Amino acid sequence: MTKPTIGFIGVGLMGHGMGLNILKGGYPLVVVAHRNRGPVEDLLANGATEAASIAELAAQCDIIHICVSGSPQVEAVIGGEGGIAANARAGTIIVDCSTSDPVSTEQLASMLAERGLALADAPLGGTPANAQAGTLGAMVGADDETFARIEPVLQSWAKNIVHLGPVGLGHKMKLINNFMSLGNAALLSEALVLARKSGLSVEQFHKVIGSSRMHNGFYDTFMKWTMERDENAHRFTITNAHKDMRYLSNLAVSVSAVNPVQSVIRNHLSAMEAAGKGELFVPMLADFIAAMNGLDRED
Repeated sequence: MTKPTIGFIGVGLMGHGMGLNILKGGYPLVVVAHRNRGPVEDLLANGATEAASIAELAAQCDIIHICVSGSPQVEAVIGGEGGIAANARAGTIIVDCSTSDPVSTEQLASMLAERGLALADAPLGGTPANAQAGTLGAMVGADDETFARIEPVLQSWAKNIVHLGPVGLGHKMKLINNFMSLGNAALLSEALVLARKSGLSVEQFHKVIGSSRMHNGFYDTFMKWTMERDENAHRFTITNAHKDMRYLSNLAVSVSAVNPVQSVIRNHLSAMEAAGKGELFVPMLADFIAAMNGLDRED
């Protein structure tokens, strides 16, 4: 049976690895120009083809992945005369792998359904290294028929795929996931400051916490910066993290949830972005919180 043609918009840190694994899965892949030509050229060298525009890509693909920075970008890619909605064939499925605002996701799903198009939200769990290895997680919101069609494609780039239910639930779960991970980042950053100001070294902190029940995968990538100055351990920017916490605030308001802890986490990220450090990565929050407390890297 002929495999569906897959489109991919947003072949950046995550999308590049995902695209490679889609190709390895034997799917025809069409990509569109990205601000960084490197990933595009690599995918072309591995068998992908390039469309001149989103409209051209939409017209020839059966399943289109979007992996961009947030809802405004997703809305721009889907809407307008040159967007997916106006140019895709009836029956096309759009898979939004971005971390988006669920309110926007549900509105887009309704608009697309009126045009005979389906939307699934499948935000990602993992890092660019997981994307390269094909071992990402996918939190999927889609009706059963849509999920059945996209699941084989998701399996080419994801190891842990959870179908949560209708469209929108994937993005809701992703924001809750990021609330927990960024909460860990804020907690670890403040705990490290308390340890250092109390006369304990970072090494002592790590020996205790890193071998305790509080050790986990997030701890490893977060502490790799503090311990080894490896900036590639967790390449998720403060700007994107702050955006996700703003979306979570919107979600909390929409469901009338009391969510006070999240406001503290969001304010840490907001302060770091306001200080001009938005393009730094989440583990570097530890340095920012340390500097707020009069500590530098060598103290």
